[in-house]
Amino acid sequence: MLFVLVRYMRKTILGIALLLGSLALQVQGQVSVSFNINTQPVWGPVGYDQADYYYMPDIQTYYSVSQRQYYYNSGGRWVGSPDLPPQYKGYDVYHGYKAVINEPTPWMHDDRYRKQYAQYKGRHDQQIIRDSHDQKYYANPGHPEHANWQKQHGNDNGRSNDHDNGHRGDGHEDHGHEDHGRDH
Repeated sequence: MLFVLVRYMRKTILGIALLLGSLALQVQGQVSVSFNINTQPVWGPVGYDQADYYYMPDIQTYYSVSQRQYYYNSGGRWVGSPDLPPQYKGYDVYHGYKAVINEPTPWMHDDRYRKQYAQYKGRHDQQIIRDSHDQKYYANPGHPEHANWQKQHGNDNGRSNDHDNGHRGDGHEDHGHEDHGRDH
């Protein structure tokens, strides 16, 4: 009787261990979370650890965070450019609404996103990374508190506070407050 009980317990424990190991592998395979807070432009919206694209309903344009390019429809075809569409050169990316979209080539579903975010046209109340007081955004090289964050985290490497040379964090230089984030 004792032999049967010990054998049963071994099988039960082995079964539980296999089940837990299987669940751990499934969870591990499903949890591939990436973060790109440090590479998002400082004019991007707060609240997103990962942002692949921003959709700007005011100008019906997509911005690729990783490529630092705008994608817009020009004459029936989608064009990628480091600059805003010519007709929107003066658009203020700091104050316009941005919707985060984490899917490849979102412009291929432009009809869906235009409808989904049409209600946000003209909204200018979205908090952006540059103005956030959440310390996780201080790691972004374009954030005004980045130099202090580097010093606190031992990442200064002997560089001075002005090491980013006015870089906005979006692939363009910041020429002061006069341009309000408009691309040139």
